[in-house]
Amino acid sequence: MIPIWVYFVAAGIVVSAYMAVKTGREEKQVEHDSIEREGEIYMKRLEREKEVRKAGQQSPG
Repeated sequence: MIPIWVYFVAAGIVVSAYMAVKTGREEKQVEHDSIEREGEIYMKRLEREKEVRKAGQQSPG
């Protein structure tokens, strides 16, 4: 016969593992979104620089 507290401990371990996996996935998604936003900002900056260079080359010097 197994004491009842052993079942509670086992259930706690299962719940803890589930929460760890869930939190890991959420953090990974947040990190992915952040990296994607940074990439978009970088690409916009490159486009602006490209336009500035193009405008600078076209103007009479």
